Order: sequence, then C-alpha cells, then structure tokens
Amino acid sequence: MKQSLQLKIGHQLSMTPQLQQAIKLLQLSSLDLQLEIQQALYSNPMLELVDEVAQTDNPDDTLNNNDTQPEAPPKRLEEIEWSEEIPEALPLDAQWEDIYTNSPDTNSSDSSASQISSSSSSNSLSNKSTSNSGESRNFEEFHSAAESLQDHLLWQLNLTSISDVDRVIATTIIDNILDNGFLESTIEQLWQSIYAGSEYDSQLPAERVELDEMIAVLHRIQQFDPPGVAATDLRECLLIQLNQLSPDTHWLKEALSLVEHHLPLIAERNLPLLARKSGLEESSIEAVITLLQTLSPRPGDCIDNKGSGYIEPDVSVRKIEGRWLVTLNSDLTPTLCINQQYAKLVQRANGSEDNNFLRDNLQEARWFLRSLESRNETLMRVSRTIVEKQADFLDRGAEAMKPMVLADIAELLGLHESTISRVTTQKYMDTPRGVYELKYFFSSHVNTATGGECSSTAIRAMLKRMIAIEPNKKPLSDSKLAVMLQAEGIQVARRTVAKYRESMRIPSSSDRKRFKQNA
Repeated sequence: MKQSLQLKIGHQLSMTPQLQQAIKLLQLSSLDLQLEIQQALYSNPMLELVDEVAQTDNPDDTLNNNDTQPEAPPKRLEEIEWSEEIPEALPLDAQWEDIYTNSPDTNSSDSSASQISSSSSSNSLSNKSTSNSGESRNFEEFHSAAESLQDHLLWQLNLTSISDVDRVIATTIIDNILDNGFLESTIEQLWQSIYAGSEYDSQLPAERVELDEMIAVLHRIQQFDPPGVAATDLRECLLIQLNQLSPDTHWLKEALSLVEHHLPLIAERNLPLLARKSGLEESSIEAVITLLQTLSPRPGDCIDNKGSGYIEPDVSVRKIEGRWLVTLNSDLTPTLCINQQYAKLVQRANGSEDNNFLRDNLQEARWFLRSLESRNETLMRVSRTIVEKQADFLDRGAEAMKPMVLADIAELLGLHESTISRVTTQKYMDTPRGVYELKYFFSSHVNTATGGECSSTAIRAMLKRMIAIEPNKKPLSDSKLAVMLQAEGIQVARRTVAKYRESMRIPSSSDRKRFKQNA
C-alpha cells in the first residue's frame, strides 16, 4: 500500500478546562467544596478570603492620621482594566494541568514570584493566628476520630497477657469480625487459610497452628467487651452473653436450655409448642423471654464507629407571606475575592517570568470564581423549581408528593439530565418538615383511576398511615391495603404493596399481630 497524507474535516465535542472545572465543582458536596476552596487558596496567591481582607485594615492608622483621606474601597474584579494579553479561554483540547502548574519555578532563587507566593501564605497564616490569638479555644469544635469495633478489641488485646503467637492469631480473628460483632468466617475457615496467600503472617511458627489453639484464642476474645462479640451466629452470641451473667440470675438455666435447643420457636413466640417441648409453663417461658430481651442480638452496634453525622443544608426553604422562599446557605462556602495588590502588578503587561506567573494565576482565579458563581446559580435554579413543583408536599406532607423525574426539571430549566443529577447529589434542603436530600423529591409514579399519576413516596406515606391506625387484633394484610388504596383511586397490586412495605421495613400482618399481642 502506498502511504499518503489526507485532510479530513470533522466535528468533535470537547470540554474546555473551564467547563471541566465547573462540572467538578457542581457535583461536589458542601464539605468537599470547602476542601477544594482551601486547596485553591493555598495554591493560588491571587485568591484570598474577604474576611482576611477586612482584618488587614488597621483601624489605628485611621485614628492617628486624621488629615489623610481614607483609601477608596478596592475595586471589583470587573472594574479593573485587564490587559488584553490575558486570554479569555483556552483551546478546547487543552488540559488544566498542562497550562497551569500552580507553582513557580523552584530552580530560580531570585524569582520574585516565589517571594510573592511565600508572602501570601505567611500573611494568610499570620492573619489567622492574629484573629484567633485573643479568643479561647472551643474544644467542642474539635472532632476526635471515631473508634471502631476492631480498635476497641485491639485495645483490650494489648492489655491481655498472651504469647506472641496467640497475639497474631487474635489479631487475625479480630480483623475478621464485622461491625455488627459477628465473625465473617468460621474459625475452621480461618484456620485453613491462615497460612495461605496474603493472610500468612511471618510471626507465626513454621509448623501449622493447631485448631484447638485457634479455638482457645477465640474463646479468649469472646470474653472481651462488648458481650457476645466474635460469635458465628445468633445462638452462640446469646449463649456467650448468658454465660457472662451472674449464676444467681433468675431463669438463667432455663434460658440457656431454650436458646440451645429451641431458638427458632422463641423467635416465633410459639408459647404452647415451647411449653410442650421444654416442659416449662408458659409463664416461665414468658420470664425467660423477658430475660433474653435484655441481651443484644448485634453486640457490635453499641460501638459508635461512624461519629456524629451532622448535615449542613445547602439551601433553606421558608414560607413568607404565603410564598415559599428559597435561600442559599452562604455559611457553607467562604466568600472569595481577588488580591488587588497582586492584580495591579499584572497591568505592567511585560513578558517577564514573574508577570507570566501572576497572569496565569489571575486567569485561574477568575475561572474559579466564575465556576463557584455558576454552581450557586444552578443550585438555586434547581431548588426553586423543585419547590415550585413540590409546594403541596411542603404544605400538606408526604402524601401530597407529586411524581417527578430528572427529565422534568431538565426540561423546565433547559439543562441536561446529568447536570440535574450532579446538582441533586449530596445536596440538602432545609424545610419546615425536615432536612431532605434533593434526590428525595424525585420518585416514580403509579397510575390512578382517573388517569392521573401518584408518587411512590406518597403511596409509602399512605401505607404508613393505614398501618398506624389498623386494629391490633386484626392487622391489615397486603391484599386489604391494596383494596384500600384502590378505593382512594390508586391502582396498585398486592405485590406492589408488599414491595413498598418491605422497603420501609414494616413486618407482615402476621408478624405485626404477634408483636402487638405480646407488647
């Protein structure tokens, strides 16, 4: 084949660096956005906090120099006459990292750009230390790392006097314990795999550890706190907790026997069958069940390994003079501005290395501020549209929720569905009815008898209401709930009701009847 050169004209969609940054900021949560802003402040000397700018103003200078006129307020970014050499946009095929490195040439010892970057960081740190020097520390603002169940068990293991080999075995067993306190694998499986692959520990002896030694170490761990930890199933978990009770505990012997041989019947609370198989009276069995209810079926849940889960809403909704008003939570994101002293140096418009460094960082700072403004504007537009569509929910509750999908909001705002998905992910709205993620307001629909649509969220709320007022002696079955919903004009099948009920973790009618009778 003969080689030749050919020219072809075609169209290709590419995202500019500005669009890439705007999309990145749009999908960040409030916490991730704060980290991104802090990173931008550290890497770009052109950006600074508005609060820091106010702190740098020394009021003593104004008092001592009464004859001098106060300086004019700094100009806004749009009021400065920028040099025409600053580009408005980068080529479509450019990458952000290829254009800006966010750091000057470290090989140039006499580079004034390095001095500017260093002085900006030092000024920022000095301003923060000065503002906090006169204030007492509030230690409630400092969050300690949450302790996991494994950390709690390892802490007890370090206080236990055992051999080095047993300590390695105990560590392997603790690493296999789930957050609920149960073993993920049986002790036999751990024993077979302890020398296999990556689980092998060089501190173990060359000869194979006996299974009895593994079981002995397991029994040692099962005496740790919380009671019932390191069990393989619920029966063993309850037996461990019962064996740790005082021998003088009433009904302890009977409880051990019932858990050992008749645990499924205890779960069903089949008292007549339990009395016939165990030889105990039903009143005695009731006393045993009362004792078992003091135990924990998930011992690991008592260890809080998630820390405090606080949510800061991104937007707030309040009803003022009969209208729902949506406001942006400005406390989540600090207010940024351009450092005017550095920005004025760019007006020299020369081709020096220092000026190029300042120009690049100035353009990057302008893009970052525009991306932040675009994020806030899009978030507000989407939130207002959601409030307009779901005003009945805010007025009357979950039963008035309307069916809505991403395409509905995208069509109203002229945006793409992926943009709506990014805006509504990990963004929260504070309403008079509680704090909800924006995705909560989107749900599928079910057809009604009149040809309309009903939201699945509204159907769940109706099911909760019906089940809450049902008779204790005769709970409503799924078929009866489906008939009641059809009477309200909602066409649903019995299996659909069962699916919604299971998604809300509501027991079946037979289980609810047994629970209410024994309550």
